[in-house]
Order: sequence, then C-alpha cells, then structure tokens
Amino acid sequence: MKRFAFKMFLKPGCEDEYERRHAALWPALKAQLKEAGVGNYSIFHDPDTNILFAYQECSKEGNSQDTDHVDPVTQQWWDMMADIMEVNADNSPVTIPLGEVFHLD
Repeated sequence: MKRFAFKMFLKPGCEDEYERRHAALWPALKAQLKEAGVGNYSIFHDPDTNILFAYQECSKEGNSQDTDHVDPVTQQWWDMMADIMEVNADNSPVTIPLGEVFHLD
C-alpha cells in the first residue's frame, strides 16, 4: 500500500462551497476512486492559508491526481470544481505532492 499526500489550493471565500460539493460526492466518482485503488482518503483545510492537505492510500500504481490516465468521471469532477480551486489548463487541481518524512504504524 502506497501512501500519498499532497496539497491543493482553495480560492478565498469558497470554503463552504467546497465542503458542500464534497458532502454530495458523486457515487460514480467514489466508485472510480475505489476501482483505481484509492482508499483511506481524507482532505483537510487550513483556513489561515486556504491550503487543502490531502492524504490517501493507493493499492495500485496511480492516485487520484494522476493526470496521465484521467477517466471521464474524474475529468467532469475537475471541471465542476475549477471555479473554486486553483487548477491547471486541463482543470486538474494544482497539486503539490508532499514527501513523507516520518511514519508510525
């Protein structure tokens, strides 16, 4: 199981909308994430910086931010989220992977 942590950037004033959209996560997206081997996925918000910190465990090679093999459901989600997050030209979230420096089981 590979652990993957990253940060993303929420636009100011979009905190409530971000939470609302994730509270209504599409069943098709949830199924796609599980099919891709993504589990134990959490996103945390730092209100001082509007940085989103995400953590997930991946049982396969990819992760939820893999732009090389994006499926249509994920692309639709990214398109829908583009108005409230910093995104790349393809509407994928600007994602900065974080290196692991410590782990305790």
